Amino acid sequence: MVTLALALDHRVEDRLGAEMVAGGHEIIARLRSAAEIIALLQEHLPDVVLVGASRKHLSEGLIAACDARAVRLIALASSDLERRHAASLGLYEVVDAAAPWGEIETVLTGGPAVPSRLGPRTTGRAATVIAVWGPAGAPGRTSLAITIAAEIAARGHRVALADVDTYGGCVAPALGMLDEAPGFAAACRLAGTDSLNQSELERIAGRYSSPQGAFWVLSGIGRPTRWPELTADRVTTTIEACRHWVDYLVMDTGFSIESDEEISSDLFAPRRNAATIAALGAADRIVAVGLADPVGISRFLRAHVDLVEQFPQARVSVVMNRVRAAAVGLNPFGQVSSTLARFAGIESPVLVPHDAQAFDAAVLAGKTLRDTAPRSPARAAVRRLVDSTLLPAGDPAPRAGRRAARFSRRQPRRLPSQSPAESPAESAGHG
Repeated sequence: MVTLALALDHRVEDRLGAEMVAGGHEIIARLRSAAEIIALLQEHLPDVVLVGASRKHLSEGLIAACDARAVRLIALASSDLERRHAASLGLYEVVDAAAPWGEIETVLTGGPAVPSRLGPRTTGRAATVIAVWGPAGAPGRTSLAITIAAEIAARGHRVALADVDTYGGCVAPALGMLDEAPGFAAACRLAGTDSLNQSELERIAGRYSSPQGAFWVLSGIGRPTRWPELTADRVTTTIEACRHWVDYLVMDTGFSIESDEEISSDLFAPRRNAATIAALGAADRIVAVGLADPVGISRFLRAHVDLVEQFPQARVSVVMNRVRAAAVGLNPFGQVSSTLARFAGIESPVLVPHDAQAFDAAVLAGKTLRDTAPRSPARAAVRRLVDSTLLPAGDPAPRAGRRAARFSRRQPRRLPSQSPAESPAESAGHG
């Protein structure tokens, strides 16, 4: 059971109120504005404050008041204007006000801990930049980049996922997002005029909302003919701007790292592969992914040589995707590991088992693997990569675990009019 304080548009409240009560949740207050909620928090502490995303119901002061008292804050947005308002305040959890009650309840009972705000970075260090690269043949670069971003975001970090592929960017459609105005190309244009900053990045970026961990999305170019917009200088400048915007930048890159200068007679023309080369050169960590079948392994081994020759100082983590006995025979994990060690000297690769059903469900729903198939063995393998290699040792556990601990410590508060028998039950730490 969750105790709730509401400040919603009356139509939204009328639609959801009965279902909240029927679901066993307790509404301790129905208020009309952010100011009234702030006043309520002086005396009473609900588990969740559920508000509209309009300026009347959601304010900077309300977010600060909820954070100060360890109260979760969730906003229901009824329009693009309200979504932009919530994004401008940096709120983690924003749900479509027209969503079914079941979807909203999932957020209520399984969301992250406070703080609610995605505020300015205060760590004093530049972001870690992770580039996900792989050879031609669809080895799973986009799926891996999305899963990495989701796992890092679930640990409470500010994360941006950028689609830098100049051949076939597909991050936005994979997440069920419109990509009519490519965010990464827009960032590059602003970088070319020295006008790219944090507020502009948040204006042009999309937002993947999830109870498990939201993150920003800079979508890719919808038409491959727009690749000249992604010049090396602009891409490099955009990456540097992102270092001061988020904690982690994950980039889905193209496959080709061939130097276009060798095949072009115009030394000053833009280069199609420049975006990928610039991204890999700027990355703190490269995740190189290959397909775990005879053709995919052969492609990867040849391309991996080019990668390490072109970026000799890079820290490269190797991931082999879709490992399965049907493609490589008995003991597929051993077969793939021994092949990489024998022909490329690659030790301890991350092996992601074949789980087509989970990935298909994620694409169909326009969600991350963490949201649609949390028990997928493929997701577990990527999570181990994130925990063991991409995040520093001692990084905090996912938000859901921290939230459970917080609710188990906090004693419930009741209104003066309630008898002890009517007091809300202590939360058991959903999630």
